[in-house]
Order: sequence, then C-alpha cells, then structure tokens
Amino acid sequence: MKVIVLGGTGNISGSIVDRLLELGHEVTCFNRGKSGEVPAAVNVIIGDRHDKDTFIQTMQRGRFDAAIDMISFTEEDALTSIEAFRGIGHFVQCSTVCTYGVDYNWLPVTEDHPQRPISGYGRDKAAADHALLAAYHKEGFPVTIIKPSTTYGPRSGMLRQVAWDFSWIDRIRKGKPILICGDGKALHSFLHVSDAAKGFAGVLGKANCIGQVYHLVPQSFITWEDYHRTAMKVLGREVELIGVPLQTLLAIDPQRFDICREIFAHNTYYSASKLTRDVSEFVPTVTLEEGMRQVFHVMEQDGRIPDSDLETWEDSIIGRYLGMHKEF
Repeated sequence: MKVIVLGGTGNISGSIVDRLLELGHEVTCFNRGKSGEVPAAVNVIIGDRHDKDTFIQTMQRGRFDAAIDMISFTEEDALTSIEAFRGIGHFVQCSTVCTYGVDYNWLPVTEDHPQRPISGYGRDKAAADHALLAAYHKEGFPVTIIKPSTTYGPRSGMLRQVAWDFSWIDRIRKGKPILICGDGKALHSFLHVSDAAKGFAGVLGKANCIGQVYHLVPQSFITWEDYHRTAMKVLGREVELIGVPLQTLLAIDPQRFDICREIFAHNTYYSASKLTRDVSEFVPTVTLEEGMRQVFHVMEQDGRIPDSDLETWEDSIIGRYLGMHKEF
C-alpha cells in the first residue's frame, strides 16, 4: 500500500514508519522537518498542516491508499483531514484514552464508555474523534480511531508517576528515595512503541476496522508502586518510595503535579479485547522490564538522564513531608 504518515518522527510514529517498511509498504511522511529524521527508504514532504489549502492540495495530489494521522489534535485538524483525504481507502486517527477522563463507570474501560475528558488535550481529541466519526456515518469517510494509553520508547524516555522529569532515574541509581502519589496502588498500563506500531499498521486495509474505535493497550496492568520497583530491578538499586497525597502535591506545586490530577493518581486501565479480536497482528511481546532496560540504555547514551544532585524540589518535599509526620 501507498501510505502517508502525518508526523513520522515522534515517539509512536517513528516506530509505525519502521513497521510499515518491514511490511513492505511504500511510506511517505509529512511533517515540518524540525524534529528528527526518517529512514532513507521513506519519502518526505515538508509542510505545515495549518497551511490548509496547500495541505489539502498536496494530500489530494498524492493519491495515497491510506493515511495515519499522528498530528491531529483538534476538531479543526480533523475537519481539514476529512477534506484532504476524501476518496482515500483508509484513514487512521491517533486519539487518546484521555478522552474518557478519570470518572469511570466500569473497569477496564471499554470503547463504549461515556467520555468525560478533564484536560484540554482530552477535550480537543474527543472533538476531533466526533468530527471524524460523524463524517464516517454521514458520507462513509473510512476512518479508524486508535486510542493509546501510556506508550513509551527510546524517543520518549520513561515517565514516572508524579512529574514530567527524568531525574528519578538518577535518584534510584544513587539510592535516594523517590516520591509517589498516595500509596502507589493506582493501576496503569504501559505499552512499548514497537508493540504499538503493530496495532496502527495492523488495522490498515481491514474493512471491518473502518468506522471503529480501538484502545491500543496491553492486556495487563500494573500498580505504580510495582512500576517503580521494576525500574529499581533494572537499575540494580532498591530505594524507599515516599507516598504523598495528591492534594498535598497539588498544594505544593499544581503545575508540576498536574499529570497526577489528570490521570496518574487514578486507576486508569482499558480493555484491549476489541483490538486483539479484530487485529491478529497486535500481539505485544516487549515486557516492561525489557522495555525499561532498552530505554534507560538509550537515555544514558544520549545524556538524557539529569543529575539528581542538581534538582532540589524532590528532597525538599520529602523532607517537609517526613518532618511533618515525625512532629505529629
């Protein structure tokens, strides 16, 4: 198939490109040319999707069999894609499980669950999904919507529960305690990008996948406590986990810990049954321990693990919190 990937250099999209090439597809990437390279076998179109007229004309001229859109974040983006890819055989939209919010009626969450997004990102993605599905029902626009949860790989690095930073990796290596939110028992799931690529590539050309929404997640889940203990095993050092309540963290620094409020402090796991039923190629094989080992190695080579001795915020919070409890 002649496939265009909008993006192609990101955390997930880079692995999608690799997977498509492995399967023998002719691959083109459309991006602004500012965030990484693609394999030599890939055609590249440099442009900006927000230059709508040029974008639409360029995509129509390409006469692609399928498109995978990794850079559509709003309803306006989705409406532009509908115009740009009218007449295409298959269009795949990368959405997110953040469209559900964190107020769940049942777990694991299935694709028919009510959507109650609480973040701007989740609300915008939900609006984009709605526009695409409306086009499917109204005019047969051949869309498949894929909703990843936390998907990690060498490009993204390894997240932690409480903040957007990587100093926690060095803290473990140096034997320092690390913060977690609450008791660390919140459930979450983690998928390696090479496994995620199997899902995106696997839906292409399958008529039964058109008009469908799928969760792109593993069939297993884990507590954040065990997630961090897996990292300790990989790094060869046991450290203490210091649990601090969500409201305390937010009172200290709402911006730093907003990721906890939006998703990581809650039980957030989703059913993979529908995707595994319809896409036999989607069989995750990378264990969390194996994936962490790979990502930590790449991060170390690239100098992307900060020196935790230069970061004081975590020790400050731990000291204050433990001091309060000792005094009490």
